[in-house]
Amino acid sequence: MEQAHSLLLNEEACNQLQEHQRAEFVFEWLRFLKKLLPATDRADVKQNQKRLVEQLTAVLTSSPGPPTRLLLAQCLALVYRVGDSLTSSLTVDRCNDIIRSKDDSPSFLPTRLAAVACLGVLYEQLGRLLISSFKETMANLLKAMKSAESQGRCEIMLCIERILKGLGVSAVSCHRDIYKAARTCLTDRSMAVRCAATKCLLELQREAVFLWSTELENVATLCFRAFEGSNYDVRVAISKLLGTLLASALEPRQRNSLEEVMELLSSGFLRGGAGFLRASGDMLKGTSSVSRDVRVGITQTCVVFVSILGGVWLENHFSCLVSLLMVWVSHARATQYPADAVSCRCCVSFILRATLGTLLGEKAQIAAAKEICQLISKQKRVVDAALHEGNMETRVSPADVAASQHVLVCALLELGSLLQDLSSTAAPLLQDTSIGMLDTVISVLLHPSASARLAAAWCLRCVAVGMPAQGAVLLDRCAERLNALKSCPEAVAGYSAAIAALLGAVQLCPLGVSHSKGKMVMTLAEDLLRSATQNSRISIQRTQGGWLLPSALSTLGPTVMEHHLPRLLLLWKCAFPLSVKDVENDLRRGDSFTWQVTLEGRAGALCAMKSLVVHCKDLLTDDVISRLLPLLSCAVALLNQLPSLIKSYGNQIKNAATVFRLRVYEILTMLQPKRYEESFGTVLKLLLNDLTGPEITACAELNLLPSLCYSQDLALLGPGLHDVDQHYIEEQLHGGGSGGGTLEYDPFIIFEKQQEVPTPLPPASALTAAAVQLFGVIFPHLGIQQKAQILEQFCEFVRQLKGSRQQTVQIHVAAAFCCTLKYLASSRRELGSEEVQRPALSLLLGALEGSNPLLRCMAAEGLARLVQVLNDPNFTVSITLMSFDKLKTARDAITRTGHALALSAVYRYLSGISSPQYLSACVGVLFTLSQDSTSPEVQMWALHALSMVVDLAGPLYHSHLEASFNLVLRLLLSTPHTHVEVQQSLGRCLNALITSMGPDLQGEGAGVCAVRTSCLVGCAVMQDSQDCLVQAQAISCLQQLHMFAPRFVNLASLVPSLCINLCSSYLSLRRAVVACLRQLAQREAVEVSDHTVALEVGLEGALFSLLDRESDPHLCQDIQETLVHMMSSSAESNLAHWLKLCKDVLSASADSAAAAGVEMQQEEDGDRYDDSSAFHAKSESSGPFNNLRWSTRVFSMECVCRIIAQCENGDTAHFNMALAQEQRLHESADFLVLHLADLIRMAFMAATDHSDQLRLAGLQTLLVIIRKFSNVPEPEFPGHVILEQYQANVGAALRPAFHVDAPPNVTAKACQVCSAWIASGVISDLRDLRRVHQLLASSLAKVQVGREVSNQLYNESTFTMETLAVLKAWAEVYITAVQAGAGLLKLVQTDLATLSRLWLAALQDHALLTLPSQYSSQLPSTGGSFYTAETVEQARPHYYSAWATILHATALWLNSTGFIMVDEGPANLSRPVTPTSMGQSTSLSSVKSPEDVYTDRLHLNLGISVEFLCSPHSGDQMENIDSCLQALQALLEVPWPRLKMGNDQALSVELLSILHRLIVTRESPSIQLAVLELVRQIVCAAQEHVKEKRHSAEVDDGAAEKETVPEFGEGRDTGGLVPGKSLVFGALELCLCTLVRKLPQLSPKLAGSPTGWGGHICSLSSTDCRLVTSALAILSELPSICSPEGSVSVLPTVLYLLLGVLREAVKGSVGAESGQLVPGILQALRTVLTSPMSRAEKSRGAWAELLRCALHTLLDSWHTEPGVDEVTMLTSLTIFVLYASAEVTTVEPLQTCCIQTFRASLESKDPVLSRSYQLLVSLFQGPAPVARPFILALGGCLVSQLQEVEKSRPQGPAELQAVQDAVRALEALVFAAEETHRPQLVAVLLPILISLLLDENALASAPAASRSLHESALGDLMRIGPQHSAVFKALMASAPHMKARLEAAVKGNQESMNTKAQTTRVNSKNTPSIQLKINFL
Repeated sequence: MEQAHSLLLNEEACNQLQEHQRAEFVFEWLRFLKKLLPATDRADVKQNQKRLVEQLTAVLTSSPGPPTRLLLAQCLALVYRVGDSLTSSLTVDRCNDIIRSKDDSPSFLPTRLAAVACLGVLYEQLGRLLISSFKETMANLLKAMKSAESQGRCEIMLCIERILKGLGVSAVSCHRDIYKAARTCLTDRSMAVRCAATKCLLELQREAVFLWSTELENVATLCFRAFEGSNYDVRVAISKLLGTLLASALEPRQRNSLEEVMELLSSGFLRGGAGFLRASGDMLKGTSSVSRDVRVGITQTCVVFVSILGGVWLENHFSCLVSLLMVWVSHARATQYPADAVSCRCCVSFILRATLGTLLGEKAQIAAAKEICQLISKQKRVVDAALHEGNMETRVSPADVAASQHVLVCALLELGSLLQDLSSTAAPLLQDTSIGMLDTVISVLLHPSASARLAAAWCLRCVAVGMPAQGAVLLDRCAERLNALKSCPEAVAGYSAAIAALLGAVQLCPLGVSHSKGKMVMTLAEDLLRSATQNSRISIQRTQGGWLLPSALSTLGPTVMEHHLPRLLLLWKCAFPLSVKDVENDLRRGDSFTWQVTLEGRAGALCAMKSLVVHCKDLLTDDVISRLLPLLSCAVALLNQLPSLIKSYGNQIKNAATVFRLRVYEILTMLQPKRYEESFGTVLKLLLNDLTGPEITACAELNLLPSLCYSQDLALLGPGLHDVDQHYIEEQLHGGGSGGGTLEYDPFIIFEKQQEVPTPLPPASALTAAAVQLFGVIFPHLGIQQKAQILEQFCEFVRQLKGSRQQTVQIHVAAAFCCTLKYLASSRRELGSEEVQRPALSLLLGALEGSNPLLRCMAAEGLARLVQVLNDPNFTVSITLMSFDKLKTARDAITRTGHALALSAVYRYLSGISSPQYLSACVGVLFTLSQDSTSPEVQMWALHALSMVVDLAGPLYHSHLEASFNLVLRLLLSTPHTHVEVQQSLGRCLNALITSMGPDLQGEGAGVCAVRTSCLVGCAVMQDSQDCLVQAQAISCLQQLHMFAPRFVNLASLVPSLCINLCSSYLSLRRAVVACLRQLAQREAVEVSDHTVALEVGLEGALFSLLDRESDPHLCQDIQETLVHMMSSSAESNLAHWLKLCKDVLSASADSAAAAGVEMQQEEDGDRYDDSSAFHAKSESSGPFNNLRWSTRVFSMECVCRIIAQCENGDTAHFNMALAQEQRLHESADFLVLHLADLIRMAFMAATDHSDQLRLAGLQTLLVIIRKFSNVPEPEFPGHVILEQYQANVGAALRPAFHVDAPPNVTAKACQVCSAWIASGVISDLRDLRRVHQLLASSLAKVQVGREVSNQLYNESTFTMETLAVLKAWAEVYITAVQAGAGLLKLVQTDLATLSRLWLAALQDHALLTLPSQYSSQLPSTGGSFYTAETVEQARPHYYSAWATILHATALWLNSTGFIMVDEGPANLSRPVTPTSMGQSTSLSSVKSPEDVYTDRLHLNLGISVEFLCSPHSGDQMENIDSCLQALQALLEVPWPRLKMGNDQALSVELLSILHRLIVTRESPSIQLAVLELVRQIVCAAQEHVKEKRHSAEVDDGAAEKETVPEFGEGRDTGGLVPGKSLVFGALELCLCTLVRKLPQLSPKLAGSPTGWGGHICSLSSTDCRLVTSALAILSELPSICSPEGSVSVLPTVLYLLLGVLREAVKGSVGAESGQLVPGILQALRTVLTSPMSRAEKSRGAWAELLRCALHTLLDSWHTEPGVDEVTMLTSLTIFVLYASAEVTTVEPLQTCCIQTFRASLESKDPVLSRSYQLLVSLFQGPAPVARPFILALGGCLVSQLQEVEKSRPQGPAELQAVQDAVRALEALVFAAEETHRPQLVAVLLPILISLLLDENALASAPAASRSLHESALGDLMRIGPQHSAVFKALMASAPHMKARLEAAVKGNQESMNTKAQTTRVNSKNTPSIQLKINFL
């Protein structure tokens, strides 16, 4: 294909190709040429123009395909535009000649069509240059039109459109002729021609004024006729044309009024597009002449018309427009039949929804809602006047009353939609007393029409969904009115429907409704049912209402219904006869009215059962079902009698009987068939009659079949209903005779969980659908014979019947059997033997060859399910062979399409196609069928089947890929544009082929390159298509291609084309565009943004705008994901852009300054900050967006939070102002902290909005901002943080959330923000904090009042949520206050008594709620302090989120009180804390002692902590684990809990085992350190307990013999430690675990393992060292809590681990941090050596022996381990010698080894030498038995070393230190001697000191170290000499040279001191008394 990329066609290369490749080559050349020509130099084009035109003309005459001819036309036009245009007329003449040609052969048609296409594009591009030949061309085209086939007519219309576009006003002379031709084409039998004619007229109306002036009425009539028999594309096109014309007609200069324009549409809507004579005839006959096609088309036209005029126009003219629209639904012609009335209401509702919902902003929508409300009020007055007897002035006829119902339905449903969309933003609307909206809507509940009453009920439901606070108010109001107006039938029906609707709304309201409402509703229902028989005038209404209420009540779920189930069971029992015999007896009684009431009642009872089964499955115990089954048996028995009843009482009860049957079927479908097996016979007989009987109603196939079809097969039927924006009205065309569904068909659906108004089918149609479902459930449970008999019967019915009835029965029975197969496949049951299979297959094959395409799709899916259920390879093969045979012989399209689809479906549920032979045969057949150009339908189905086969074959298909790509491309290049359905199938096929090829598409081989080019060419062909679904397929294919081979997809051309289609009027295309953008943004977001520069607001802005307009949930999710992907890749680098975008979106509401609507109260205490002035409500420009919905703005706030989170993982400068400002100077970077003001402002705007959802988002953003920026310092004001300046804004944002009307979830979130703000430490001044503190204090007061006092607007669990949020917030503040100190603590102190009791109550609630289910009986029957028994399940999550913080705070409070009872004051709990209000109950019988209260509180805290830490689900709750551990630490800091813990060893052991598990499973260092600290506290508690016991034992009985004193501590007399019961053993395990995890070398197994731990250096961090030292500290304390025998058991382990860690530390195998480890090791060693157990009488000997072994090990490791840290080893040795008993260190050879070790160290160099001398000081000062051997052994060595110093004086600080330490050691030796020997030793010391002095001459020039030594020695002499004067004098007398040396030194020292003193005096004189500060930095 590279050879095609040239200016001139490479004819040589082209001719060498095969024919199908030639077309592809030419197309690729034309594609390249189209891109190349605009970029080519004009001279080059002129030079090659002649040849180029010849080549293009040659292509023109070579029968090009449709895509090629369009490209060819564009290239020809480009050649003349870029090059020389003079010869263009020759080409025009050539094209005209081709069009005039008499050759009518099919082979010449493509050339003629290409000529037409070329003419169109030439005129479009060259315009007036070709004006001379215009008339001739036009005449030629219009003449050719008369004899052209559909393709020709279509192409000529498109050609004329382009000519008009190019010539503009110059074509005026032919406008009338064009109009005349287009009129004919507008009603053409070909839909493509109609669409083309519409485009032509749309272009014509730009200049042809007569179209929207004088001819407007004729054009409108013509359009109405064009709507008849149209398809979706035609309706869209014509509605666009007519809407545009009508909008143009409203221009001021036309002087047309809105009434006149709407009158045109009204005439079509009411009378259709028929001529006068036909319409008159229809009137005389009394039939409606308006088809639904026309009405749907006019509806779409009206939407287009209003959309063109725009939102501002709609706002100004809404009142007039809505009045005119209401004429449509109130006109007698439109509502002549119920189905027509339903259809017309849907049309008008769609117009209102499509205009009000999308064109108006929130403010305008509120105004529109007021207008609608006034309309409703006006209609209600009309009805009231008509119903008021004797009112003759108004003269309102009954017809007006009937008409008003339809107006009211439309108005109420739209009002409901508006209020639901506006949500809490519409709150001011309800408070506006001037319109009394709720009163108006409620008044309609008394309307005589059921449809109006139900619409009003639905409207109230929408109010409750949008504003949940209104739900409870409306429920109370309706219940009150229902009680007051029980005698009015309309009131009973209306108010019961309203209550049911409001209960249904609760499912969509997270805050729920109070449980008391359930009791109220149940009482109402019972009252209605009991009184139903009292007054026959209202029996039916009371019966219906009485059952409607419990049915709706079931939607509140099992927690509500379990309380009402016994009453409901009783009501059910009363509704049915006691037995089946009583059913027969009933038949002899009553009249038609009685039976009507009875059937209504029983149908209602069954509906209540169904609702319970659907919403409360948990309540359906065997007992309940066993009580329901007899009632169902009676219901089934009555079914049998219905025909005779209808026969007796006529059609009066027919509808009630139908509904009753429907309810029986629905409930039976939901129960297990085995439970009603005995009724199978009766039910089956009725089902067969409902599916095949003579009186059956045809159920609309679109309501029955699609769910039984394979979802992808539905694409064969065109765009699915839910794939178009107009699905709400388009489904009117597919609803059969019913005209769609409406609420009055089934009032019991009003409470189901739906956002949009439900549209139930008429009872007869619904009955058929229910029969199909029930048959599918029952059939698998029948016997083989019965199954075969029924299927044979079905086949026989289909064979015998004819015409439409046969088709109806066939659809019903096939659907019923397919439903059976689906059930069999899902439940893995068997169908049966051969006798069942044969009729089953026959039935499906008959459907497969049915005329209905939807039936064929279902039959193919049925075959796939049949094959799956039978799972018999032989049967599967036989099916495929049969289909092959049929395809070979059959010539009709229906058979071929059905069996082609069957071939692709057979292996669908058998893990795909695995047979190459079958695949080859299948592909061969489908290839043949897909090339059958005589039947586009066959082509479409075959290609679709081929795409399915490609998917099923997987890798097996690879051998067919190349041929398949060639086929698809060939067909794409040759399929006419009129056959778009074939192109759509080709698109699906190409997509499947690309998926099959997968990553192989990235290859570089010739074959892969060819396939890849085919893909790109195919996508290009589809992108150029006129059909939006084909374009969507192209985008989907390119998306797949980008997934597998991204570098071959050109984003530069793809992205702009996606952006163009972003606002397409086709939902499918928008979905494809956004799905593709989502994938592109995920991978290459930056490149995508770079290619969307053409968009005014950028791609991000366009996506936000689209998100605001869209209602399709899947599309909205894709848009959001696309934005998130783009943000994640570019937000940090383009911060300002994204934040501005979010701010623009947030500001784009009708009242952008949200703060203006928030009432700000002035500060009462006159603080210096005024919250209300934080942001003034100044209006801002709304930026590029206008009137965005609250949901879009909520998403923008979520985006802000995402941006902050993203920056958190980026540069640290984002949260450091100083760093950000510095980096900003050097580089053009942007940082989040620089935009803090914008972030705060956005959070403020959102938090103070009318929308509750936006308020929540704003508060969440504020919370994130506080958490992220609270520690960011303010560079300009040191000591302050950057958030401090925004305190007024934060206060202002929080205050509305604490308003009395604020929803509890908003208040709960605000409490979280308050606590974060106070705890953040941003504000240190308590006066400034007090304002936010007051908000929290007010919420605490609200909690104290309790839930009984609070208004019951929401579910009781919301009180739990709000209360716990308040308590958690206070807990966080208190925790921070305790950590911060006294300042903040003052704020909390005043409320602490109340808080502590509330916290304890909350913890007790939580403890009860965490009990396992088997202990649920122990829960208080009335609930806890903050939850009710009914809301246990809803309350649990709230407790779960708050308990940990509250636990920590409670522990800190208990710590502060020291477990001493304080006067805590009343806490005003809403109910006493069960059972004893934590020991504070005032009842005398349950008063507890303080000790008991302490114990309860301690156990409560411990129990909650232990339960949580034991939980396997605590893994993701690190914060909660931390809180638990800190709480336990706080408790154990107090003596009393430690005493309790020490007394209860089992508790300590259990806690240790939990902590052990925690340290093993949690890697967090902070958690591990906290665990070890807690273990230390537990061990400490045990120590205290043991000490106390020992002390008590010694004191208690002084006279007792020592031998009789019992041993305390673990191990007792035996020394045994029992695992699982021993505290010491548990602590040992935990410490061992910690040590071995950090130092695996300690474990003999690990050290010697082949994994090579031995000798491995484990580099420990400082945290690791802290963990190890903590563990060693715990280990060292363990012997002290053992008995003497127990201590002996544990000591070897302790010593092994201690010395092991010491060994690793001295070897240096722990890394650089070993210095941090050593002090801890030595301290632990000292603790062990000084343990009282080492001196206890019973253990002394064993300890001595073990310690000697340890000392030996220590000494041994010195010699065996090379390169050890000698200093540490000497220190540890010294500790051993000093602190171990003499029995340990004085034995030989240990003592000798110790002395030798020290002697060797004295021979070492620094720093070992210096440390050796220091340690000798300690040794010489030790106990005499220990010191004496060392003095004797090392004294002489020490003296000789000091005597050597005079010869080699120290040269550096280290040597100086060593000498000084040696002197200290010798001094210690001297003073360690006895008094008698001390003079002799002093006589040795003094000469050594004198020898260290320097003479006067040497002193001046001596190094610093020598001078320091001189001064040090002189000081020692001056100190020691006077102490031993006798020795000193004797020495001086005997050694004159020493005396002289000393005197010289003293004299020199004296002179030096005098000199210093003089210098000081001089300086003091010269120094001024006042110091001036001259350096101000």
